[in-house]
Amino acid sequence: MVKSGGSPGGFGVNNSFGEVNVATEPAREISLELLDSNTLTLSDLQGKVVMLNFWASWCPPCRIEAPALAEVYQEYAGQPVEFVGIDIWDRRESALESIDKYEVTYPNGIDDKGTIIVDYGVTGIPETLFIGCDGVLAKNFAGPISAYKLREVLDELLLNDPACASGEA
Repeated sequence: MVKSGGSPGGFGVNNSFGEVNVATEPAREISLELLDSNTLTLSDLQGKVVMLNFWASWCPPCRIEAPALAEVYQEYAGQPVEFVGIDIWDRRESALESIDKYEVTYPNGIDDKGTIIVDYGVTGIPETLFIGCDGVLAKNFAGPISAYKLREVLDELLLNDPACASGEA
């Protein structure tokens, strides 16, 4: 695949928000080189609710949702929750500028080969997946997610996932 620095052909930009059916199965392992040069693996986050947000600096709806993601991430600090941003086919400099502009403090990396989006069946951006404390895919939303919806989903997963409540995973 080629880095386009823009919207790749055949890959959609999700302007409208909606829930996508997700097979409740264990989330596939990922290894993501972060923009700070560290590496994050999904298994490192076992026992937490994980939000995977697929985005790009060139995506207008992604820019719309960025402030909500940054805000809610700060609100849930200290809880068993982690956000991971996965930038799609973007220039490193553009991704860093976007992260700085929207004051994003959660881990972010670039899926420059598209491996993670293929593994997770992502068809457009922004797209946001939630993984429960038990490591099972729980929710998937296409389009820009609001702060209200983020809080609703996080609260539901934290409350209803026995692995979160018991601290076991």
